[in-house]
Amino acid sequence: MGIPQSTIDRLIHEQVDHDCTSMGGACVRVAAIADLPTRFGEFQVVAFTSLIDSKEHAALVRGDIIGKDAVPVRLHSECLTGDGFGSLRCDCRDQLEMALKEISEGELGLVLYLRQEGRGIGFANKIKAYQLQQVGFDTIQANELLGFRADERDYEIAAHMLHSLDVRSIRLMSNNPEKIADLRTHGVEVVGRIPLVVPPNQYNRKYLETKRLKAGHLLEELPAIEVVEQVDSARSVGTP
Repeated sequence: MGIPQSTIDRLIHEQVDHDCTSMGGACVRVAAIADLPTRFGEFQVVAFTSLIDSKEHAALVRGDIIGKDAVPVRLHSECLTGDGFGSLRCDCRDQLEMALKEISEGELGLVLYLRQEGRGIGFANKIKAYQLQQVGFDTIQANELLGFRADERDYEIAAHMLHSLDVRSIRLMSNNPEKIADLRTHGVEVVGRIPLVVPPNQYNRKYLETKRLKAGHLLEELPAIEVVEQVDSARSVGTP
């Protein structure tokens, strides 16, 4: 069972005139809530609109998370190339699907889908960063060469979404300790972390290594991709 209809009606009614922009921070408003059956299981989808920049964000909800503690939560920033096109240059789609599958197997959970493409630099700049990576720069160097910080994302919007849904504390599904720190600065109680570790492929290995070595993501040293490819090759011809 998800969020009851009576609670949905109350949330939407309370949010009609919600506006905290005078406080100087991010502000989102619950616009609509509907059932969303997916290939991973039954969810409800919550549409949020931002009063700052009119961007629309989403929450996929499993169970009645209103007023609950220690809710498994995935903060997922939009990745058109990965989530939509199946790009192998990153691990975004794999992490999203892993989170949805794990949440669907439990009673409660939440995925916040944030419209901040390319670590917050936008789609066109992300593709420019890809061009730089193709000539030898890593993902952080590419962002910096374009005049951005290594990561331009801000999770204040995510914190506001959690508060709007009255989620009292969370277990964050992430390998990125900066997400935990950022959420805590915005008043979110993070009581645990759930790793989302994706095996590397030949296209994203350097990307994952950069996240581990330069961005401080909590990942173990990656196996040599050549070994993985040899094992897969041996399996394909039936070698024991």
